[in-house]
Amino acid sequence: MAKTSELCKDIRDKIVDLHKAGMGYRTIGKQLGEKATTVGAIIRKWKKFKMTVNHPRSGTPCKISPCGASMIMRKVRDQPRTTRQDLVNDLKRAGTTVSKKTISSTLRRHGLKSCSARKVPLLKPAHIQARLKFANDHLNDPEEEWETVMWSDETKIELFGLNSTRRVWRKKKDEYNPKNTIPTVKHGGGNIILWGCFSAKGTGRLHRIEGRMDGAMYREILTNNLLPSVRALKMGCGWVFQHDNNPKHTARATKEWLRKKHLKTVQGPCCEFNSKCLGTLPCERKDICFSNQHIVLVSVWPKLITAALEVFATLRNTNSITKKQNLPEP
Repeated sequence: MAKTSELCKDIRDKIVDLHKAGMGYRTIGKQLGEKATTVGAIIRKWKKFKMTVNHPRSGTPCKISPCGASMIMRKVRDQPRTTRQDLVNDLKRAGTTVSKKTISSTLRRHGLKSCSARKVPLLKPAHIQARLKFANDHLNDPEEEWETVMWSDETKIELFGLNSTRRVWRKKKDEYNPKNTIPTVKHGGGNIILWGCFSAKGTGRLHRIEGRMDGAMYREILTNNLLPSVRALKMGCGWVFQHDNNPKHTARATKEWLRKKHLKTVQGPCCEFNSKCLGTLPCERKDICFSNQHIVLVSVWPKLITAALEVFATLRNTNSITKKQNLPEP
């Protein structure tokens, strides 16, 4: 018979008090509405331990031994994309049969959780050095100088459902560890490609690139979208145009076009230097189908950049206050 709910401490104490008064098990049971066997068990426990409350219980022993836990932790540390079924199979070969839920509980107990793998640009050593050099060269530039920059880049927007999400087991601060990320390259298939620009004053135009972009198409995009965006945002005469070292951007014809337009440029390192804002567009809406994808993205674009600029402004104000008060930066 399944065990019912336990008696509260007050009733147990009453049973002991009535027993001390000389009453028998059956009499106590009838008076309190409990079985004589229950009364006897409580009195025997009181005689043995001099207490009526239950002792702390250890619970069900863990099915995975410390050695088994070390084994699965070692595998997950070396291969974060290991699935729970892989770990179940490994333990089964070692003589321990557990469920996937037990695997999850063990990993969480050791500080790991299942997260979507971050997608980051595929960076070669040369790209990393170029980024570091760019950061060092502009480390001491005043904030007012960056407010005159019109940033631009191209990005690929995947149609939802085409790319499956890979999950990894990691700790909270290890999201950008190379083992926990998925390297990506620009402009694959099953997607639409966009060119966009923005500055501290707001968002410029977002243009959908049809077909394969070459140097001539890139210059046409700049003519039809960059210059109208600058005028709409009232950037003035001292603005600077930023684009990366994509071959279409550094082509001789493109440089000549920029020279004729009297545009001052700053070359950012390649490999999606500033496409972080562009790349997060799909996360804002989940109701996109291929037919209306571009329309929805254009509507989301200003809101996304505005939110990002507000975050940057908050961080800048926080750092300014911190420096004035001589406090350590957050």
